[in-house]
Amino acid sequence: SGPVQTRMPFPSGYGSHPPNYSVPSGHYSQVPSKAAASHLDNQYTASYYPNYYSAPAQHVMTPPVGTNVLNTQESQHLYNKNPPHAVGSAEGPLQGAISSASYLHTSAQPSYSAFGDHYSTSVSSPVASQGFPLNSDHYTMPAVSSAVYPPIPYPPVAAGSVYGQAFTSQSLPTLGQFKETNAFSSQSTSVPHSLQQQVPVGYNTTLPTISSAQAVQDNLCRSLTGSVAKVNNQINTGGVDSSQPLHSVSQSIPFTKPGAGTSASSAVISSGRTPAPSLSSQPQSSPSVTQSPELALQEGMQYGGYINNQASSAPAPLSSSSDDEEEDEEDEEAAIDSSSTTSSASPVLNNYDALEGGGYPEARSVTNSPVPPPSVPQTSKASKPFGYGYPALQPGYQNATPPTPVQPSNPGHHPGFQHYPQQYPGVNQLSSSLGGLSLQHSQQPESLRPVNLTQDRNILPVSSVPAPVPNLNSDLRKLNCSPDSFRCTLTNIPQTQALLNKAKLPLGLLLHPFRDLTQLPVITSSTIVRCRSCRTYINPFVSFIDQRRWKCNLCYRVNDVPEEFMYNPLTRSYGEPHKRPEVQNSTVEFIASSDYMLRPPQPAVYLFVLDVSHNAVEAGYLTIVCQSLLENLDKLPGDSRTRIGFITFDSTVHFYNLQEGLSQPQMLIVSDIDDIFLPTPDSLLVNLHESKELIKDLLNALPTMFTNTRETHSALGPALQAAFKLMSPTGGRISVFQTQLPSLGAGLLHSREDPNQRSSTKVVQHLGPATDFYKKLALDCSGQQTAVDLFLLSSQYSDLASLACMSKYSAGCIYYYPSFHRSHNPAQAEKLQKDLKRYLTRKIGFEAVMRIRCTKGLSIHTFHGNFFVRSTDLLSLANVNPDAGFAVQMSIEESLTDTSLACFQTALLYTSSKGERRIRVHTLCLPVVNSLADVYAGADVQAVVCLLANMAVDRSVSSSLADARDALVNAVVDSLAAYMSTASNVQQSMLMAPNSLKLFPLYILALLKQKAFRTGMSTRLDDRVYAMCQMKSQPLVHLMKMIHPNLYRIDKLIDESTIHVNDRVVPQPPLQKLSAEKLTREGAFLMDCGSIFYIWIGKNCDNNFIKDVLGYPNYASVPQKMTQLPEVDALSSERTRSFISWLRDSRPLSPVLQVIKDENPAKTEFFQHLIEDRTEAAFSYYEFLLNIQQQICK
Repeated sequence: SGPVQTRMPFPSGYGSHPPNYSVPSGHYSQVPSKAAASHLDNQYTASYYPNYYSAPAQHVMTPPVGTNVLNTQESQHLYNKNPPHAVGSAEGPLQGAISSASYLHTSAQPSYSAFGDHYSTSVSSPVASQGFPLNSDHYTMPAVSSAVYPPIPYPPVAAGSVYGQAFTSQSLPTLGQFKETNAFSSQSTSVPHSLQQQVPVGYNTTLPTISSAQAVQDNLCRSLTGSVAKVNNQINTGGVDSSQPLHSVSQSIPFTKPGAGTSASSAVISSGRTPAPSLSSQPQSSPSVTQSPELALQEGMQYGGYINNQASSAPAPLSSSSDDEEEDEEDEEAAIDSSSTTSSASPVLNNYDALEGGGYPEARSVTNSPVPPPSVPQTSKASKPFGYGYPALQPGYQNATPPTPVQPSNPGHHPGFQHYPQQYPGVNQLSSSLGGLSLQHSQQPESLRPVNLTQDRNILPVSSVPAPVPNLNSDLRKLNCSPDSFRCTLTNIPQTQALLNKAKLPLGLLLHPFRDLTQLPVITSSTIVRCRSCRTYINPFVSFIDQRRWKCNLCYRVNDVPEEFMYNPLTRSYGEPHKRPEVQNSTVEFIASSDYMLRPPQPAVYLFVLDVSHNAVEAGYLTIVCQSLLENLDKLPGDSRTRIGFITFDSTVHFYNLQEGLSQPQMLIVSDIDDIFLPTPDSLLVNLHESKELIKDLLNALPTMFTNTRETHSALGPALQAAFKLMSPTGGRISVFQTQLPSLGAGLLHSREDPNQRSSTKVVQHLGPATDFYKKLALDCSGQQTAVDLFLLSSQYSDLASLACMSKYSAGCIYYYPSFHRSHNPAQAEKLQKDLKRYLTRKIGFEAVMRIRCTKGLSIHTFHGNFFVRSTDLLSLANVNPDAGFAVQMSIEESLTDTSLACFQTALLYTSSKGERRIRVHTLCLPVVNSLADVYAGADVQAVVCLLANMAVDRSVSSSLADARDALVNAVVDSLAAYMSTASNVQQSMLMAPNSLKLFPLYILALLKQKAFRTGMSTRLDDRVYAMCQMKSQPLVHLMKMIHPNLYRIDKLIDESTIHVNDRVVPQPPLQKLSAEKLTREGAFLMDCGSIFYIWIGKNCDNNFIKDVLGYPNYASVPQKMTQLPEVDALSSERTRSFISWLRDSRPLSPVLQVIKDENPAKTEFFQHLIEDRTEAAFSYYEFLLNIQQQICK
């Protein structure tokens, strides 16, 4: 009995190695061991992972879809209509877990095979908090001190990759039927003991093929039926004996760049490329394996078109978190008991260090652009500039009155100590007060009002579309998480998978877990209360059975309340655990104790890798980068241990010795790029504070050092290899600035773009990487807690599809500046300068991990974003930053008939730039419904569209752009057809949608016309790939502006309603349709596209507006290239600049401003964003509706 198990020999190189172990020749050489082992070595020599990894396959049934509205031969669908399949027992389309660097085939036989994704496993960079006051205004209590660790060399970790399988945004194996061990309950989101151990990294996988006996309708996202793959090659990693000298320094010269230095001994570095099989090619063999109790077969994952045959050379990752992933009770967030304390002595009352901001603000912050003013504008999130940190005082807790607790549903009892055992208000009590959740039994809500799309043309609201409010009672609604941090595509969760299938809508979450908050309760406590079974953090939606017991809202286990939790330091009262901040706020941050660390938290380490070839010098970016660093050097997040280093490269790689005591920086050149090495490993990363003067000297000299260079080649790959070796002992952030196609050494690339095919309406090729070098490097970096951020400043094709892998798989971020030139394109230069200021000074978190938990019966099967999946449900984020977003797809494994509420919780554990381990927790609660009407009533159309955008990017890479476009259209067809089949009095001549989905066709049409997916229009390949990368990593609020821009009329802002923000008067003009019919020759219009602002001026625009706002006497005198508005002492100028500044403040990247006239060549791009109008290659909005209606009626 039990799940099917097959076997796989565990790859060698994952345990501790014998003392005389030597490094095999690999993709690139290992990092040499540093100094002799210190006393800390004992912590790392043990292998935390046994030699076997057990991952039993499981039988997962896919329920058939109940409705059959569309012709199965003529319409392809997004959601599964296949008959039930069981893994290991029946035939069917496959999709399983991929190995950390294996690209797998996708079959072209079904139109929509499962989503494999090159744009998914990129890691999101972690971000750290900036430091907080240790005292509250009302009480002073001992706080857990933030230990300051001396700058010590980190010893090498025992070789063996602690990080395991890399899953991209693809279906992950479902864990619901794994047998739990020890304290784990059998719930779908739990991770079995075996899976939290080492997951082997396999690169050479042979795929099975399973044919389907019947024609099936495929989808963007196929239900997981599992696939198996046989790992053929074994992976060997090891350390280098530090006693053996490897290389000698090429040159050591004062500071002027000499000629090429002498080369060191070389070893050719292979990129490990293999030919790409066609999409229709069949996998090579079927698995034939025997069962074994010790060994298990690693599942293969549909991923792309390449098969990697090189093993990762990364040693075991460094992490402050408890990387003991197999530990039953703590998983990613610690190695302590749920109710244990930091001291075994007498109980210590919980300390609340810097309870910043009190309760989470009830008012939801902006989800698109302008919104009506809150009643108290000063407290609005929009009133704070983007990136505003945490307040020095604690506004939410300055008042004497604590947060008002939720009253019990039983009016006969009062929350007093004497009434125990009385149930505290929680999910059980509050859900009982909801009555019938079914909306069908009450008056029809506005969200279900039928809308005739072909007749009601003006469906766009005058202000931004708000997130739907879950159908909960007022008490739960106030406690719920902000939709800006945690959002679900369906705010009414279907009770069964069959009901979800009928609705034809995707179920998923969109996360912005580390965003900047103006109010955040930060809790320092010797006890972090968690469920002993599923490890959920205590939150506002748990139930208190009595004073000493609480019931988990995810797995329903009853837990004891620790003694310390009985005391509330805010009210200085005892015996009211339900009034604690952890139970009053759905977003909290815990400062973790030393029990949550395996080593001292890593210092903030920053390495800048700069292209100094002739192309780079000509572009002039070095001046901007060095100037920005000089201005913000003291603002880099960190503490006294912060370290910094610089590497430059052209056809050789240059290092800079900045060790304290030198009179000037020393350049060291390594010309043997085929066998790159570190000339002086101990002096290339220096303490920022000790060597600040040398660093400033270098930054002042760099822009002119290479002025006369004639080097045209770019050895990016060897420079990245050197950067990886330099950062491996500590981890940190690598910032890469690249201006052209890498042309020398490992990772060299060739141009794959055909300019004649930019307008192709057929096949768009080369959306995936040309080599796996950058992906392997990123996986190695992720294992060493290092993220790689890429700044691409190029006027020519640079193969971003390949280069982006270095950021996507290491939790980095990507910045792209096409046609960059400091003097010829001043708008881009200004944008780079502003982006760098934000980039260098924003919060950053290091060595982070994130896990998402959900109510028993729900399971997560696909992740989207920039990250690395360390285990089946644990995302590894070498860095995390406040601008990174994530998305996940979910399924309903077990019926939710026993509960009326579903809850989701995400926990992000990271090291702040100040060296603290912190855990940020968000909890979301949503009602469970059992009728199709309720599901549609709770649809969040923006969240649905953003999730579909992520899925379509995966589909474009794994299959084709045409398939992704067709599937997006079918998503609209399916959902509206399903709705119309259940609605009464719907004629075939009508295209009806519920009010909640009335914008669905419009947003999908906008998506089809976006750079990532448009066809028939000239689109540079790098531009298209960058748009796809943005869709995979942007939070919803910014992604929606990218998909559907906002258009405002701005020549009459004086007459518009206003809000007051920080003593500024900000107009709030209404939104306009994205159609030329709204543009008038007498007006001026502002289009907000997220990363760019267009101001379109009509020929007959009022001269007063042109004079006051643009600073020119008339229309004719306005120049063609105008990128800034002058400061004119006029009311209309002040209002216009105030409005644009307010829009700019709400986003991380600085948008470029462009003034458009009729004669301006840029007007073509402006009109391309008018998505409701027809183009040569695309429908108008009305034609698109007619096309949908036609497909539904087939």
